[in-house]
Amino acid sequence: MARSGPHIIVLGNEKGGSGKSTTAMHLIVALLAAGKRVGSIDLDARQGSLSRYVENRRKTAEAMLTPLPMPEHIPINQSKADSRDAATREDEANLTAAIAQLAGNDFIVIDTPGSDSALSRAAHIRADTLISPLNDSFLDLDLFGRIEDEGASIRRPSVYAETVWEQRKRRAMAGGKPIDWVVMRNRLSSLDARNKRDIGKLLEQLAKRIGFRIAPGFTERVIFRELFPRGLTLLDLSRKDAGVQWRMSHVAARQEVRELLEALNLLPVEADASSSV
Repeated sequence: MARSGPHIIVLGNEKGGSGKSTTAMHLIVALLAAGKRVGSIDLDARQGSLSRYVENRRKTAEAMLTPLPMPEHIPINQSKADSRDAATREDEANLTAAIAQLAGNDFIVIDTPGSDSALSRAAHIRADTLISPLNDSFLDLDLFGRIEDEGASIRRPSVYAETVWEQRKRRAMAGGKPIDWVVMRNRLSSLDARNKRDIGKLLEQLAKRIGFRIAPGFTERVIFRELFPRGLTLLDLSRKDAGVQWRMSHVAARQEVRELLEALNLLPVEADASSSV
């Protein structure tokens, strides 16, 4: 990757509970494992899921003989200025300052809140790669495209897709490189194969219409909830001091992480973290 500044990865979806923070942390650790310098920014500092994940990891690392790799992390709170214009200016200035502070890294991973805000939009327009985790349900898909014909087709792009489209236009008008938008099908169930097929067809329709790539996501697994309090990821479980009993289901889960990394194409093949974790 050309050294013209950090590659900015934004995790975005206006619906909460889609797995943005979990995905962000796994990407951070994968990039660190590949020898990259990684900064991270939490734009949802009030809820602070990514910030708590990083802090939990820091506490776990302090008790280990071999330290865990850590990102350079910055949380940002949304402005509380009285006027909308003043709040927008403050939010954009805070994000610009955070990115400048992390400029010595190879990658910056930004976790956004599950709602529309000036701060979230400011992050989207800066994204080189935009990753939108999407729970595999018609309810979650409706945020991306309005469904009609009893789930058979997409009528038009919906609120979040329109937001992304607007930020892509603004970035293009400013002379920036196109945003690589990747929608990952997250929390896939091993059951209800017909539902998965139907959603897959609708996503393919929408992808052609508004221009995003589809990537494999993570199956719903208890292990993700178990790892969060310790700040660990599936990529840390090969360590003997991880303190997590190894199960066969973890093998499949780690493979999902590797498949996501390959789909994102963020690392050269020889530096892919899948070979070292």
